[in-house]
Amino acid sequence: MKIYVCENYDAMSAQAAELFSTQIKEKPDSVLGLATGSSPIGLYKALVKKYENKEISFAKIKTVNLDEYCGLTADNDQSYAYFMNQNLFSHVDIDKANTNLPDGTNPDAEAECARYDALIASLGGIDIQLLGIGVNGHIGFNEPSDTISLGTNHVALTQSTFEANARFFASIDDVPRYAYSMGCGSILNAKKIVLVANGKGKAEILEKAFFGPVTSQVPASLLRLVSDKVYIFADKEAGEIITKNHPEDVIVL
Repeated sequence: MKIYVCENYDAMSAQAAELFSTQIKEKPDSVLGLATGSSPIGLYKALVKKYENKEISFAKIKTVNLDEYCGLTADNDQSYAYFMNQNLFSHVDIDKANTNLPDGTNPDAEAECARYDALIASLGGIDIQLLGIGVNGHIGFNEPSDTISLGTNHVALTQSTFEANARFFASIDDVPRYAYSMGCGSILNAKKIVLVANGKGKAEILEKAFFGPVTSQVPASLLRLVSDKVYIFADKEAGEIITKNHPEDVIVL
């Protein structure tokens, strides 16, 4: 596992984007595992700029997203399908037919989870997976639990996640309570895993996840089971505690 602490959000985003850019150059038909939320936006902006500068092409790229809210259509401005179009897909030469997310409108959870797992398998797995981290340690919407969901799962969002997401909605009554999420098994099976974290609010959970016990109660800690292929990028605020307490394990850029 390599942990990089960067000067600021833009530097963090640029460093993480380099790994994705290299992957695309080396394997133009890569399968990219993508994430939503505020942390990856800078990375997507950096990739769009590289595309505009003709450094990379998404023409043969395939993507699978981590998750989607249940009950939201793709044209809802709070859906993750909408987010991906706004922040990446509409700005590059990707074939929209090669972009994939769980279908939040499918009421048959068992069927939807099976469909998404089969889709990931049909693509040959994920070449490089992008992750954020929740304040409770969730990755995707794999929330703290006594058990681990290896495959795509139908998740009841925890109160802390629900409250964290409420700021994006006009009313708290509009915030979905459920989501479909790629399972931890699919995430850990990715050939490379890149996690980005920014802001003081992520400082404590970064230390807990990567220097505390490996436990399903902190889902991000499971990344240590495949540490040889994990890259963590944090800005200075998110990396403050690990830089102070574990300087020998941190690369400061």
